Amino acid sequence: MIMRKLVDRGIDWVGAVPENWYFKKGKYLFQQRSERGNTIELQLLSPTQKFGCIPQNLYEELTGANAVKLNEKTDLNLLKTIHRGDFCISLRSFQGGFEYSAYEGVVSPAYQVFYPILDNVYRGYYKYLFKDGAFIDKMNSFTLSLRDGKNIAFGDFGNTLLPLPSVEEQRAIADFLDKKISEIDAAIKEAQELINKYKEYKRSIITEAVTKGLDPQVAMKDSGLSWIGKIPSNWRCLRGKYVLKYLQKLTKDDDGVITCFRDGEVTLRSNRREEGFTISEKEIGYQGIDIGDLVVHGMDGFAGAIGISDSRGKASPVLIVLDSEENKRYIMYFLRNLAYCEVFLGLATGIRVRSCDLRWNKLAETVLVLPSREEQNMIVSYLDEKTNEIDIIISQKENFISQLQEYKKAIIFEYVTGKKEVPNG
Repeated sequence: MIMRKLVDRGIDWVGAVPENWYFKKGKYLFQQRSERGNTIELQLLSPTQKFGCIPQNLYEELTGANAVKLNEKTDLNLLKTIHRGDFCISLRSFQGGFEYSAYEGVVSPAYQVFYPILDNVYRGYYKYLFKDGAFIDKMNSFTLSLRDGKNIAFGDFGNTLLPLPSVEEQRAIADFLDKKISEIDAAIKEAQELINKYKEYKRSIITEAVTKGLDPQVAMKDSGLSWIGKIPSNWRCLRGKYVLKYLQKLTKDDDGVITCFRDGEVTLRSNRREEGFTISEKEIGYQGIDIGDLVVHGMDGFAGAIGISDSRGKASPVLIVLDSEENKRYIMYFLRNLAYCEVFLGLATGIRVRSCDLRWNKLAETVLVLPSREEQNMIVSYLDEKTNEIDIIISQKENFISQLQEYKKAIIFEYVTGKKEVPNG
């Protein structure tokens, strides 16, 4: 196979390209759409980074999340038209590029809709180019902050030089990437489904151990709790206030900030990640946390943010810090089971999207099921071993997904910029 010659045209975000490729500014390839309503099909579309612009009901079906609803009195005819094959710059495009629409409908006026104006522009090729990491970085170099997102202006995009291979090569690249990306996405989906199964298995092991014990032959009795049912006859049921001690410790000058993550890890932010957190200018109500303290996240506890701290530090009052004369790791597992059974959601004083407000006074009245201390220790040893084995498998699968995602990014860049040539056949 004869290697084609690559040349550097001085366009930094693209790098070297095949010598027969041309470049044109975006405004000569695409034009904004300013019309309102849609004479073909009047439906509201949701621009998403993962699925493109899709109908709201499909978004809810695919994600299980609720789409942002417009006021019932909103006239859809006043919203921006988007046709099948159009592209959209949304308020989240700074994260993952421009969205492509395979549907007819309308979108919010906050979005910028555009479409190709030349016959030698193949939509499928640019659908991949607009999701390429180097292209996204280039667009972000123009952006201005807009709330928690960034506003990418069509004018800046329009003045950006874009690669323009022959339309035949555009089509070949798009067809090749359709096949390869589909294979990668299928592998990612399969790995994620396995992760979900292992997580469910892990939860079932915890639930079984902290509500039924380790001896399948033991005599049982009714717990009086509908979400547990029968428990071993020698186990006790006590309210949290008789088992847990609510701690409020002073902070120290050299304390770092501790976070309780949804996977149950309680550690210094610096041990895990620093980005993505809200930083408080004033540490009002901050409290000290020591190694070995039991911590329940007051907003994310329902999702499993419950664990034993591995660090000394300080945290906002949203973290509930606890002590107990019982085995704290057993209590941790039991409280996580409360989260899995959605008991915390029922206890919450207020529910927001992806979070709930859980206070100590609610935990104090929550009934805990306790075996003897000896049996607690046995259950903890068993669960530590089993969950560690499962966590290792989950971590391996997550690393595999990360590798596939990096490969996906690399393969898109290599082909949309011509670094690699689509194989014949």
